[in-house]
Amino acid sequence: MDGSEGTPAAAGRATPSVRPAPTAGRRVAAAGALVALLLAITLAVVGFLDDPVRLLVAVVLVTVVAMAGWTALVNRGTPRVIAAVAAGAALLGLVVLLLTGTPLRAAGLIGLVLVSTAAARVALGHDMATAPAGMREVGPAAHGVLIMNRWSGGGKVERFGLEAAARAQGVTPIVLQRGDDLRELAERAIADGADVIGMAGGDGSQALVADVAHRRGIPFVCVPAGTRNHFALDLGLDRADVAAALAAYGHAVERRVDLALIGDRVFVNNASLGVYATVVQSAAYRDAKMATTAQVLPDLLGSGAAGFDLRYAGPDGQLAHPAHVVLVSNNVYRLDSLNGFGTRARTDAGVLGVVTVTVDRARDLPALIAAETSGHIERFRGYRAWTTPEFVIDSDDLLVDVGVDGEALQLAPPLHFRSLPGALRVRTPVDAPGVAPAAAAPRGIGPAVTALVRVLAGRSPADGPAVPVPPAER
Repeated sequence: MDGSEGTPAAAGRATPSVRPAPTAGRRVAAAGALVALLLAITLAVVGFLDDPVRLLVAVVLVTVVAMAGWTALVNRGTPRVIAAVAAGAALLGLVVLLLTGTPLRAAGLIGLVLVSTAAARVALGHDMATAPAGMREVGPAAHGVLIMNRWSGGGKVERFGLEAAARAQGVTPIVLQRGDDLRELAERAIADGADVIGMAGGDGSQALVADVAHRRGIPFVCVPAGTRNHFALDLGLDRADVAAALAAYGHAVERRVDLALIGDRVFVNNASLGVYATVVQSAAYRDAKMATTAQVLPDLLGSGAAGFDLRYAGPDGQLAHPAHVVLVSNNVYRLDSLNGFGTRARTDAGVLGVVTVTVDRARDLPALIAAETSGHIERFRGYRAWTTPEFVIDSDDLLVDVGVDGEALQLAPPLHFRSLPGALRVRTPVDAPGVAPAAAAPRGIGPAVTALVRVLAGRSPADGPAVPVPPAER
């Protein structure tokens, strides 16, 4: 089976709930968020008017730290030493500037921003999220199976007592042993009668078992027992309460989400090429990330670096300029900065998200810093993003370094990426949060202020149907 025709044993459909008017408490939180934001802006403006020279010097020092730090990272020998000394001196000057200025004002500004952010989260809740299509209520699994990777996530399977918890839920646990073939275990479990199968492990293992579930047409349960659990995050699961995900084998909510392919390999999150994918290939990276990165970057980004032989068409269909980072994701990530690849507002849009970043040595650093600081990395001139159902990357290299759902691989080009819309039936607990952070949070200060004003006025922060609530929960 290809997983496209499976019919869940639904006990009834969950209908989109009407967005309720915000409570008095949430309206008070919205007022607090807006007032704190206004005070923070006022404090920043007053500080600039009082001492514009100090602010200008601070900006210059931050720029020097960034550019000198970049130069130190991508060079070796004397240039690295000189740049590191310059970066250290500028950083020391920045610290002195802050300490000899008005630390109370700086602390007050930081405090007001934190208060505004916390109050905004309370005021908005999950009301910015819209209902995923096709969500339905389903009954308990007749023969649920959960495969567990005892080594994943630093031993979360044992730490959270997942094997005993699964048995208590009537779920058959299968604990991976050294030398086991994960795909074979999943196939055998389904052949033996499993009508719901799950995986407790990292995203790479989740993708493999999800592929088996998709091909065999049965529902899948994600148990976040890995290190980062990005897939679980975007499914709206509580990653801090690992055992709670087991409730998806009982009375649960089911919906269809997309999978993505690179060649014939399924991935649930993303595949990265370029700088990051090459750095993580080093055997020393896992134990010494910073040292390994510092050792490898000069060969990748230094003045004599050959660059990456990655050829692909841009959004206009024409051959694109070479990039230092290429990210191909299963649906679109909200990427406000480069300090992490964020979350996805949707996992069912039926598209690949493509992001490329090119940094033209140190001269791009000021613009990159400004884009990062403002949370608008898309304004950086070396940043491009678009969506497509299929994507191809070619290269003259025999093998291309690729990081797929956190796993370091080397694959032969050309690399063919493809979206599989609605391929996977996923079950989640009825009381799970059910919302990815990217779906619940407004993007940018403007939309955030608009949403808070709506709440303050007694209206929902967003229009459209809310996240569905199963009939049994209403």
